[in-house]
Amino acid sequence: MKIRWFVLGLIWSGAVSGAAETGWQELFNGRDLTGWSANADPGAFTVVDGTLRAHATHPKNRGHLFYVGDRTEGDVAFRNFELVAVVRGEPDSNSGIFFHTDRATRDGVLHLRNGYEVQLNSSKREKRKTGSLYDVVDFETSTVDETQWFTVRLRVEGKRIQIWINDTRTVDYTEPENPVRTPARAGRLLRPNGGAIALQAHDDKSTFYFRSLRIRPLP
Repeated sequence: MKIRWFVLGLIWSGAVSGAAETGWQELFNGRDLTGWSANADPGAFTVVDGTLRAHATHPKNRGHLFYVGDRTEGDVAFRNFELVAVVRGEPDSNSGIFFHTDRATRDGVLHLRNGYEVQLNSSKREKRKTGSLYDVVDFETSTVDETQWFTVRLRVEGKRIQIWINDTRTVDYTEPENPVRTPARAGRLLRPNGGAIALQAHDDKSTFYFRSLRIRPLP
């Protein structure tokens, strides 16, 4: 089991996930989009060679794919959890993993109004690079070559948010009691009851692939 996870690149901070860890759930079955639902631009999300591909079909439409599980309506809410994703992007591409979010949008381009975003980005047009907690803890350089498969690990526990890119922790942020946000990011907050997981199709010139998406709830 350890060997299999090593091949998938699920190594972080010197610790190797192993058979002793339990409670992991694979969100993407590698065959189709069962368990997922798009809020806009559903054609932006397809399965190609066993990977989930995010590539917007409209230049000014931020499509998002929400995890719904086996629900007939509504998204699955996660509060405290670890999420591990194995991803790569085409050159000069932008995407993101949203959490503690919902389907509310804040503008005509359909940016999500609420929740946080783990930035995935090698685009020259966007200064916030891979591993940033978008517009909260930002970096102008990336620790990885996004055209090669790499691992994103996100841990949310209480008010603490941690992000690792491969074995490098890029973010260790604790949300204060009264966070200061710009008006456009007023909803960038942890929700008391948790929120949805969503993948972003940023624009029609950006493509990202998700090979594995695994989550486990934390107490």
